[in-house]
Amino acid sequence: MFESLADVRADINARLTRAAQSRHGPMHSPVVATADADARVMVLRAYDTATWTARFHTDARAPKAGLIGAGAPVGVLFYDREEKVQIRCRGTGRIEREGPVADAAWATSTRFARRCYLGEGPGAFSDQPTSGLPARFEGIEPDEHELIVARENFAVLLVRFATIDWFHLANSGHRRAVFEGERGQWISP
Repeated sequence: MFESLADVRADINARLTRAAQSRHGPMHSPVVATADADARVMVLRAYDTATWTARFHTDARAPKAGLIGAGAPVGVLFYDREEKVQIRCRGTGRIEREGPVADAAWATSTRFARRCYLGEGPGAFSDQPTSGLPARFEGIEPDEHELIVARENFAVLLVRFATIDWFHLANSGHRRAVFEGERGQWISP
């Protein structure tokens, strides 16, 4: 059971680190919400325990990219159903299209993942069901040369958490703690 704030902080860091590393982990695909109350499921690509920064990949043409820009409020909700742990995070997001973080994220992505940025921008209307990809890339892995044009549509969303609200449901008694930077506080569930 979680009896100290240090235990809870370690649990948060361990869970979010695992979530970024394991595509089958329960917290790998959290809900990300922007200031316009729009929410969507995104894949957590990295988590920095020292700075409390989460990294996601996104299309630079997506409405959320324009809304977040260089800095805007973002909420992220993680949930582990089996262990009954919820982690609600609030912070500031920023979109980076260029620079070392975006370049490294692009370089380490698979060609299949990068293929997503070859298509129409998110939200483009169609008269029929579509993946948005050009027909020649449906089910096909493009080569590096074909992906050059996709790079301009790729961006990373970085969210630096200012507040993390950890909640554990348990028959023996729920536990809840809120952290703001180094300061943690138990609160009533």
